[in-house]
Amino acid sequence: MATEPELLERITVRADVFGGKPIIRDMRIAVEHVLGMLAAGDSAETILDEYPVLEREDIQACLLFAHRSIAGEDVHERVPVHES
Repeated sequence: MATEPELLERITVRADVFGGKPIIRDMRIAVEHVLGMLAAGDSAETILDEYPVLEREDIQACLLFAHRSIAGEDVHERVPVHES
């Protein structure tokens, strides 16, 4: 099982992708999209089926990122930021 720092390393921010919104493993899949799917009732298995490039740890990373953000932590300092 991945540690929290390892999970947060899966979330990146690129100024040239989705206006700098957090994405998963530098791919063009936004954290907010995965969270939206979960909020709409999709299971992790459904998300993994629809996005075969994702891993279960990516979904955990999205949830951790959201939790830390809502808790008021400055999560953006913990994820790599890539300039375009």
